[in-house]
Amino acid sequence: MASKSPRLRHPRPLDAGRFAADIASFELHLAAENKAAATIRIYTEAPRWFAAAHLLPETDKTRWDQVDVQDVQRWMVWLLRHYSETYAYQQYRSLQQFFRWLAAEDEIADPMARLRAPKVADKPVPFFTSVELSKLEKACQGSTFAQRRDAAILAVFRATGIRLSELAGIRYHPDDPSRSDVDLQRREIYIRGKRGEDRIVRIDHEAARRVDRYLRVRARHPQAYRSRLWLGAGDRGPLTRDGIYQVVRRRGDQAGVRVYPHRFRHHFSHTWLERGGAEGDLMELNGWSSPQMLQRYGASARGARARRHYDLVMDD
Repeated sequence: MASKSPRLRHPRPLDAGRFAADIASFELHLAAENKAAATIRIYTEAPRWFAAAHLLPETDKTRWDQVDVQDVQRWMVWLLRHYSETYAYQQYRSLQQFFRWLAAEDEIADPMARLRAPKVADKPVPFFTSVELSKLEKACQGSTFAQRRDAAILAVFRATGIRLSELAGIRYHPDDPSRSDVDLQRREIYIRGKRGEDRIVRIDHEAARRVDRYLRVRARHPQAYRSRLWLGAGDRGPLTRDGIYQVVRRRGDQAGVRVYPHRFRHHFSHTWLERGGAEGDLMELNGWSSPQMLQRYGASARGARARRHYDLVMDD
């Protein structure tokens, strides 16, 4: 059995063949609703993968209105067998959005109308220990371009807990600071959030120092003129969100630490709450519009806070 992972080690087959036309229409619909680019990608990749990996090779169906409950159930079983519950759940919700749109648009039966999403066990994401963070820092020690860049990426993730797509979208204009998203003097970064909900986040002095060290080697990069902050090593252009993901995973493997970008978001939230930070301020910094996210991201901090306050409450 393949190891369960939220990410694929190899590219997913996304050639939807005869099913692609409706997915393209769905993509147009999402764009007209001004959905974020990341949301559009997630929502459209789910039906493409479903069509390319299940409908085309495993069935003789040629139209979406022929897809039935069993097709979706078989696909969910396959996902749960090979990937995590959370990942299967995300794929289910994305596919559900597509079928809801298609049912309303073409007045066909929705095969997922009476299905239930895969159950996801409530497992708090573990925050980083000081030892793990020290190992990650040592993995990036050095003065090469890649070492300084990777140290800065990890430091910004740790200091802010911003989303992977948000970090990938940071802009930098060395010749026109007013157009840059990074202000090291103020230790602030302008973030383009989901659904156009932009905000400014603060970084600590260590992260500012790491970014400054990176910018000094970035100035000598062949593509230093590019407006994206994070560049590839050698003469390669800006890193994509997937490229940054691979950078983080590679440094984690080197350090012997299980790490992925979203774990920093949980760690930041845990650290903020564990140290007594206000929940309302955390919502602002993380770009949350719903307090429900506090319950999810604060789960790992609740136990730590309870243990920390035990002696204060119980000590006579």
